[in-house]
Amino acid sequence: MAYSKHIENPDVILIGSGVMSANLGALLKRLEPKLKIQVYEVTAELAQESSHGWNNAGTGHAGICELSYTPKREADGTVNVQKVIEIYEQFSHSKQFWSYAVAEGMINQPRDFINSVQHISFVHGADQVDFLRARHAGMAAHHFFADLTYSTDAATISRWAPLLVEGRDPAVPIAATQMASGTDVNFGVISRKLLNWLHAQPGCGLATNHRVIDLKKTATGWNVHSRDLTTGEIRQNHAKFVFVGAGGGSLHLLQKAGIPESKGIGGFPIGGQWLVCDNPAIVERHAAKVYGQALDAAPTMAVPHLDQRVLDGKKTLLFGPFAAWTTKFLHRQGSWLDLVASVKPHNFLTLLKIAATNLPLVRYLVQQGTQSMADRLAVLHIFYPNAQAKDWKLIDAGIRVQAIKKTDGEAGIVHYGTEVITNADRTISALLGASPGASVCVNIVLDVIKLCLPELLATSEGQARLAAMVPTYALDAKLAANAAHFQAVQRATDRHLQLI
Repeated sequence: MAYSKHIENPDVILIGSGVMSANLGALLKRLEPKLKIQVYEVTAELAQESSHGWNNAGTGHAGICELSYTPKREADGTVNVQKVIEIYEQFSHSKQFWSYAVAEGMINQPRDFINSVQHISFVHGADQVDFLRARHAGMAAHHFFADLTYSTDAATISRWAPLLVEGRDPAVPIAATQMASGTDVNFGVISRKLLNWLHAQPGCGLATNHRVIDLKKTATGWNVHSRDLTTGEIRQNHAKFVFVGAGGGSLHLLQKAGIPESKGIGGFPIGGQWLVCDNPAIVERHAAKVYGQALDAAPTMAVPHLDQRVLDGKKTLLFGPFAAWTTKFLHRQGSWLDLVASVKPHNFLTLLKIAATNLPLVRYLVQQGTQSMADRLAVLHIFYPNAQAKDWKLIDAGIRVQAIKKTDGEAGIVHYGTEVITNADRTISALLGASPGASVCVNIVLDVIKLCLPELLATSEGQARLAAMVPTYALDAKLAANAAHFQAVQRATDRHLQLI
């Protein structure tokens, strides 16, 4: 469905129709109904790049099963679980806002975009078994993870996820943690639902098939130039605040804006591929998202996992992701020249240092791009020993552009998290990076609002509206003293989202 509604000189312009822009737009309009908001999207339909259901893992990242969010054991044998607790709390903010949107009639049919599925961490070998035991001990001590179960018993693990155990060598020790309250999320669907609501509000416009081609700073905000890809017409619009949530396209737009904060920042694109199984006899036997340990030299976005997904109205199994070498920044609208075009005098040395100091990552990408189906099946067998090639096909997934920035003024490092770049006068913010961005989108865009549009939260009315949308945002829900309130909010949230 194409959109062509234009609002002249709005208060806010959102570039991109993914999960960040969608949640930011909806939050802004509920905080201040008088705001005028314009959204530009380059594709003909909404949320077709990184937020699209087939282009990401769909995990409601809450730290339950993702081993990459916990470092290795400390010298005393414990595991630091603070990052896991932080991510769990931030994902709860997203769920609370989506629950509010359902309860208020902004969106409907939550099972279109979020479904319950158990989250499991699975490891093998004595060292990893010991690590998982320590991780569970650290997590289970917190009220967020009171229901997290640990087991080394093959029969118990088989009840959770039989594919993990069948055909496995019984001499190799295994362990798993399981929590039933995990979720599978279709971030493309929730984005489209929120944007369709926004499009119907007075003072809000949505234009697809519009590529933003330039950004010019003015004394009162930004002039945004866009090209209608259907007619070729170039339009100029003005806004006090611009949010660039264009996925892999954000870096180029940030460079066009020319803000000092963008100097030295580069991008490193990593493509993804999934193995997909649609065999109903197999799909119905695996109702879980199962994460393992990262492979050597793999970026955190490439931690292997075997997932039940609900996509296009039906259940399927995905395994991966497998990384792929690419020079594109966008899966559907990208160009093979994207990487070359992003190299500027101000980031050339940073990129050069990345190439020199991340040779294991480069070798990993080359290895991933040249492996055979048998090689990929060998990785799958770590999780599902009885997997057969005839039941699986390889598909391309999305592209993540990892932000590369200067550190300590010299060395460049690859950042695998989410980066928000904001200029000094707080009139433009751009989102760069990857996981766990989509899951914690509400927390991220609320931080943008607090920084760039603080007047919306400065009044008692604004604070009351925020408390209605995200009840625990102003609290430290991690504290045991707030456990009862947090759990009550979570029960209400799950009820509205039909997760109970």
